[in-house]
Amino acid sequence: MTEPAVNLENLVAEAVNTASAVSSARLNDDSAVAVNSQANRPLYQSRIKVHPKVVHGTFRRVKWLVMAITLSIYYVTPFIRWNRGPGMPDQAVLLDFPARRFYFFFLEIWPQEFYYVTGLLILAALGLFLATSVAGRVWCGYTCPQTVWTDLFVFVERLFEGDRSARIRLDKEGWSVGKFARKAGKHAVWLLIAILTGGAWVFYFADAPTLAMQMVTFSAPMTAYIFVGLFTATTYTLGGIAREQVCIYMCPWPRIQGAMFDEESLLVSYKDDRGEKRGPHKKGTSWEGRGDCIDCGQCVAACPVGIDIRDGMQLECIQCALCIDACNEIMDKVERPRGLIGYDTLGNQERRKAGKPPRFRIVRPRTIVYAVALLLVSAIMVVALASRETLQLNILRDRNPLFVTLSDGSVRNGYGIKIINKDTVAHTIHVSIDGLEGARLAGISADDVNPTEIEMSADALKNVRFYVSLPKDRVSELDGGYAKLNFVVTDETGRRTVKETTFRGPDQ
Repeated sequence: MTEPAVNLENLVAEAVNTASAVSSARLNDDSAVAVNSQANRPLYQSRIKVHPKVVHGTFRRVKWLVMAITLSIYYVTPFIRWNRGPGMPDQAVLLDFPARRFYFFFLEIWPQEFYYVTGLLILAALGLFLATSVAGRVWCGYTCPQTVWTDLFVFVERLFEGDRSARIRLDKEGWSVGKFARKAGKHAVWLLIAILTGGAWVFYFADAPTLAMQMVTFSAPMTAYIFVGLFTATTYTLGGIAREQVCIYMCPWPRIQGAMFDEESLLVSYKDDRGEKRGPHKKGTSWEGRGDCIDCGQCVAACPVGIDIRDGMQLECIQCALCIDACNEIMDKVERPRGLIGYDTLGNQERRKAGKPPRFRIVRPRTIVYAVALLLVSAIMVVALASRETLQLNILRDRNPLFVTLSDGSVRNGYGIKIINKDTVAHTIHVSIDGLEGARLAGISADDVNPTEIEMSADALKNVRFYVSLPKDRVSELDGGYAKLNFVVTDETGRRTVKETTFRGPDQ
């Protein structure tokens, strides 16, 4: 009965000694204390600057191509001309706030047609959902403006300061004339790109060649300079200084994207079933009993957000696929098959572990729902555009007074008419009424020779007023002092629009 007690005492003493040793080691290790002690854990950690290395490969070439195309579209589009007829702006894409118009090539959107813009935004959202469910954050990795301009800024940085290792050494060095010259040159080019970015954006809101000349001669409106300054500051800060922090902390999409993924979504993934057990490798040694990953860290060095893709799917990953190119270069050097890092699905990873063949299912319930919704909204937009009226009529009946009884016993109502001619040529508009027998249409002034004929300019809106009177012998026919009345507008080409309103009189 005494031996178990002795053993227990020994175990307790050993545990106390171990805890004491661990405690002493932690007290001597400041970093361990910071990580493991809640009391000493810092609430804020300074940013560790990411220095992505240049890589070569298929995905890097795709990113260069996408950058060239998207930047060309952004900078060139305001200067594309589109003939809309005399007196109309000839800029293909123009947000004309003073005239309250949005011109997009053949399409002209008026304020009351803002639902077209809403439809375009819905299409963009559904397209993003579909692309994300199929291939992850391809938008973030290739076409997001933050990614495009960050890639451009990193390219400029590499020209002045060298590749990753050279930039890291330069940052650690003390200040010298050479370092100052490189840093100053880099920031000067960054600032120039930011200015061009802000300048290109304001060109979408005014005639681009005219505004460009005004900007150069310092005769442009002060508003233009203010907005160029704002866009310059944001581009310089987000693309040059903040970089990956925008994607990690500021952008909401990483938090939303998880709802778009499933086990069949194609994501940039590390194939741990092939790569593990990882470790250094010497040429000529056997690969038996180990994985293909040589733990070189090139995938981390190439990542623009500084993560390790081997840790699995992460919120910070923008799916740019540069780690694939970096890993493929290493696999070529060590004479192993490419694809240790590649586009893969969570489902395939589980299948390989279970000894089953991989499969890729792009068509599945999630993608079908997004695709059908995309097609449905697209069809609605096409139908709405095809049936869009270029001659529109709005009517506002006078409510104070509701009606006026004239000296001859007839009853008169007043109407405010708004006629919109969305055509690019002028038209003569004829106004008439029907639906109320005996009613007469007249202008508000006795001097009007032919008040029902209205000359409308191209792409114009005109407000006019009319009186409609009903003879005394017809007033008694009003049902409860109320009757329906139609205003009809036509032009010489046959365009016709009908708008229903009401006629009010005394309740008989």
